[in-house]
Amino acid sequence: MSNVIAKETVQAAAAPGVARGAVLSVDDLYLDYGSGASANAILKGVSMNLQKGEVVSLLGPSGSGKTTLLRAVAGLESPKAGTIRIGERAVFDGARNMELPAEERNLGLVFQSYALWPHKTVFDNVAYGLKLRKMSSSEISDRVKKVLPQLGLGHLADRFPHQLSGGQQQRVAIARALVYNPPVILLDEPLSNLDAKLREEARAFLRELIIRLGLSALMVTHDQTEAMAISDRILLLNNGKIEQQGSPEQMYATPDTLFTAEFMGSNNRLPAKVLQRNGSRVTLQINDSTVHGTARGAGLGTEPATMIRLEQVRVSGTQTENAIKLPLVTCMYLGDRWECLFHPHGANDISVRAYSSRRLEPGEYWLELPEDSLWVF
Repeated sequence: MSNVIAKETVQAAAAPGVARGAVLSVDDLYLDYGSGASANAILKGVSMNLQKGEVVSLLGPSGSGKTTLLRAVAGLESPKAGTIRIGERAVFDGARNMELPAEERNLGLVFQSYALWPHKTVFDNVAYGLKLRKMSSSEISDRVKKVLPQLGLGHLADRFPHQLSGGQQQRVAIARALVYNPPVILLDEPLSNLDAKLREEARAFLRELIIRLGLSALMVTHDQTEAMAISDRILLLNNGKIEQQGSPEQMYATPDTLFTAEFMGSNNRLPAKVLQRNGSRVTLQINDSTVHGTARGAGLGTEPATMIRLEQVRVSGTQTENAIKLPLVTCMYLGDRWECLFHPHGANDISVRAYSSRRLEPGEYWLELPEDSLWVF
């Protein structure tokens, strides 16, 4: 497919702060809802870049600003200050009071609800944006017939949305976003309407499609597993600011802050007293046992938080190093493993969850907490 926006792109020298080769650049973006003293700040100086062929996920809890950022890039929200560039073309510049409308940004957008026309066939839904651009009928037909097979929809061109499964409707929405070959595709919770089984299949399909077509994509999700599976890079937002960004491996294995560590995995928060610190090694007292952990982040606060991921806890029937002893309360079957809960009788201050390959018998167990995985913030 030819790039229909090439002739519209104004070549200019890259602006300060714009990453070289970036297909999308956001610099120091602010956005408020309301005005005056009642204004509610949603984005508080967000900066990010998307490189060609890269998939970046905007991850964060509800109200963190991730969807607002995506909508601002799409032209569906008006920021207060900052810049947004598609390639080297400015589409929003707060200092110059310049803002291009959504229809002139040539970005592909896949809505959470898919937003398909119920009275139009798959072919006509995909062709709709091209008709708005007043392309010839022959070119529209060529483009649609080329994109539909790429998403496994070639045999469904004459069906209506109500005749499709949820996964097929999702692919129609993606085809509609891709048909005019936009420089960036924006995905707003693209898998959230699918059931759990179909969601796993769609996640693999979407990642394969992105790689096969060499897409540049910005995706909003609240699901950390989805973000890690699909993305090359994750931007974790917290209260309108970027808390941390990096590859999925970096975000999961080497979090810089307690917020990142807790958001990116299933964790145990442990009540611990810091006895000593020597560099990054921290000596802790947990449940009358002395163990060692690793300090992470900028430094320990006045009330340090201690945590460990569930999969890092090792369950042993005999005494082992760097461990605490707790009685088993229950085990829950998850299919490929058991999740076991350990909790002292009559106490509410400590509770530990851990995975096991088998159902454990009642009794007390030693829970090994590897020093490198027992994080103190």
